[in-house]
Amino acid sequence: MLDLNDVALFVHVVRYGSFAEAARRLGMPPNTVSRRVQGLETQLGMRLLQRSTRKLTLTDAGERFHARCAGAVDGLHEAAQALLTDTQEPSGLVRVAAPADFFDFFQMEWVAAFMARYPKLRLEFVLSDAKADLIGDQIDLALRGGPMQDSSYIGRQVMLCQTSDRLVASPAYLATHGQPDSLQALARHACISFAQPGKQATWRLLGPQGESEEIHLTPVLSGNTAQALRKAAVAGIGITLLPHPVTRRDLASGALVPVLPQYKRPGSGLHALYPSRRHLPPAVSAFMALVTEKLNEVAD
Repeated sequence: MLDLNDVALFVHVVRYGSFAEAARRLGMPPNTVSRRVQGLETQLGMRLLQRSTRKLTLTDAGERFHARCAGAVDGLHEAAQALLTDTQEPSGLVRVAAPADFFDFFQMEWVAAFMARYPKLRLEFVLSDAKADLIGDQIDLALRGGPMQDSSYIGRQVMLCQTSDRLVASPAYLATHGQPDSLQALARHACISFAQPGKQATWRLLGPQGESEEIHLTPVLSGNTAQALRKAAVAGIGITLLPHPVTRRDLASGALVPVLPQYKRPGSGLHALYPSRRHLPPAVSAFMALVTEKLNEVAD
């Protein structure tokens, strides 16, 4: 008779792409997971997985077996999880991949209060503007700006109120160079932009009537993080186009002021990505809820 625990291990190995990753998530030694899946293959009398040094590949028999078993295994887990969710305290390690400047707009005080609320939980942040490989990098939750493009992961929009990018500059810069009276007048100003291929940058914005306009610029300064652009604008180098959460504090303090406020570039929001809709740990759900709550408080 088949051991259903071994069947579940096989499903986890397929879902997470390797024996090592399945073992990490299940808290088991990798050689134990491998040995038990091999035992399952022996019982069935057929090979389910082709193993190589680079990756695992399902055999035809493995694909058929996985298709029949995965839903049943998930259903059993969900039934058990439903009983535990209401009483289970978020705990354990959560690895979060986020943009390099994440903590420039997400306050560390929010994280401190969150961890005080859940003392059994540990957080590890991987801050980079490069897209993380959730499985390969062992990431539990990735926060990404821009439209959803990677269909291999489950995604959820965490900034429910879409922010917009606005033009800003320092009062000192505008006192010296004047306030532009039209979008096209920006071409005569010093502008700060994200680095783009080629010498020019293109800003596409919506006007007061919702009409789309664009302006081609040769930036005096380019960078690859929002904070680099923000600091350059505060220093009086020029006019830049940035999301409201990035400039909110500077606008409130007067370090930056709006430029052509009738124009805006609709933001594409922030999404949370995770490897699977199934088996989402309470700790991951709790941190995702924190991000959603706090970022929507500051969204315009």
